[in-house]
Amino acid sequence: MTGFVSKILSFLGGNASAAAPAPSSESREAYKDVTLVAQPMRDGNQFRIAGRIEKKDGERILVRQFIRADVFNGEKEAVEFTLRKARQIVDQHGNTLFADGEPDGRV
Repeated sequence: MTGFVSKILSFLGGNASAAAPAPSSESREAYKDVTLVAQPMRDGNQFRIAGRIEKKDGERILVRQFIRADVFNGEKEAVEFTLRKARQIVDQHGNTLFADGEPDGRV
């Protein structure tokens, strides 16, 4: 459990001494007016839901990153559930997801 917490804190910038695991692969999907990017993170022999939501705003690209506690045995399944979670985030937050205009953020 401690390893999981330190990995999440590391990814969020809370612990600079521990490196966050690199995403294993990347899969993109256009959804409504955004681009969903699935980047499941390897966690031992499993894959954790992780990704980002991107929106083009003129010349800028606004990004919202997310990580969830859910883990899967297969990378393909993790990608599928990451994209499903990203669609859910977009549907729930609607226009407020990027309302602050900040280039980077977390959800």
